[in-house]
Amino acid sequence: MTAILNIPEVAGLVAPDQLVRLPDQKDVPLTPRVRRLVDSSGFARLRGISQLGLVGFVYPGAMHTRFEHSLGVYFNALLYLQHMARYPEVGKLIDVGQAECFLVAALLHDVGHWPYCHPIEDLQLAGWPTHEETAAEFLNTSEIRELLRDDWGLAPSSLLALLNKEVTKPGERLLSSMLSGPIDVDKLDYLYRDSLHAGVPYGRQFDAPRVIASLCLNANGDGIAITEKGRTAAELMVFARYVMFSEVYWHPAVRSATAMLQRTVYELRQNLEPNMFLTRSDDAVRELLRRVSLGTPVEGLTDGLFGARRQLYKRVTQFSYCDQPELFVKLSRRPYKALVNLSQYLAENLTSELRQAIAATDVLVDAPPPGLEVQFNVEVKMERLQGFRPLGEISPVVQALATKQFDDFVKRVRIFVHPRFRDAVSATMVGRILAGWSES
Repeated sequence: MTAILNIPEVAGLVAPDQLVRLPDQKDVPLTPRVRRLVDSSGFARLRGISQLGLVGFVYPGAMHTRFEHSLGVYFNALLYLQHMARYPEVGKLIDVGQAECFLVAALLHDVGHWPYCHPIEDLQLAGWPTHEETAAEFLNTSEIRELLRDDWGLAPSSLLALLNKEVTKPGERLLSSMLSGPIDVDKLDYLYRDSLHAGVPYGRQFDAPRVIASLCLNANGDGIAITEKGRTAAELMVFARYVMFSEVYWHPAVRSATAMLQRTVYELRQNLEPNMFLTRSDDAVRELLRRVSLGTPVEGLTDGLFGARRQLYKRVTQFSYCDQPELFVKLSRRPYKALVNLSQYLAENLTSELRQAIAATDVLVDAPPPGLEVQFNVEVKMERLQGFRPLGEISPVVQALATKQFDDFVKRVRIFVHPRFRDAVSATMVGRILAGWSES
């Protein structure tokens, strides 16, 4: 226990030598070896990559970077370790080297991200790496590899195992759950930070210090749980995540911009290479897409997204699992090619009905991608019952979101059309055409 608290970075929470201040008044302590990682070219490039990408189209203040977010996650990792070190059994599970690996993994968890990588990853383009694969490449650059070896005694493989949940020892599984799980250091930062910069209250209306103060070991002793005292804070965190997805991440205008970007990249895929994105900033990628799209059917899409005058496609109709379960299941989590085929089918039928030419790129279909969000289901330590129960079983607030698929209710299928067709195309018309569509 004492050994973990004596790690220079953890000890710096009490008496920092240097610090950097993040919104909102969070002082992140920096030791010389952490500063060297932060100043490395692999990490510094995150200054040019926005955390929320196209969300800034709707919430102008949401321009914070993955650089800022990564420092916030690292700060949470320090707080998690400081708190968990109070349990004697944790000191038996985790040694100093493992704890330091956890801190570095938290700091570098987003090092593989590139501009707009999540919506582009959802396209599942052949030959394009995932951000996890890109992270492996960055961690294996000579600069970062040498810093890990000389300052931390770590190999990139140790960090990647922790980040990718490829661990077997109980202590490592505990640290992995702190990095990626229902109440991990990442969610604790992005919910608050995204909400703060977007100017909305939804992601900040839970008691983060209370969540941290209630952390404990789960029943198996290889993951984090919460005590009963943290139940309300955890419930509010679940709801904060639900509302942030509903009102920010999957806001209709944000999804319109996302659909426009995805269709652009998909149509230009033969003229684009992953390396064009991996080393560029957001601004450089926007200029790249505008340049490559010149003279192509998607030139209007990039001009509407990144041109002098924003012109987003307009929503015609939308539905979730609650509204139209059969149609939702039919369209959601399909390969992107299926959505392109459907947009072409819609364009052809709308051209026939309206008797005016509607191009395939004038109609965009946005649907939940194949990957699913992590379900929120954390164990609660019940002192009086001397046992553990899932939060979803004891909380009426959490029960629906913990036992049913989160994506089915917070993410919607939406049909967008070019603004010039917004008055001509109706939801009834689109619904009638969708009824006759078959993926075969």
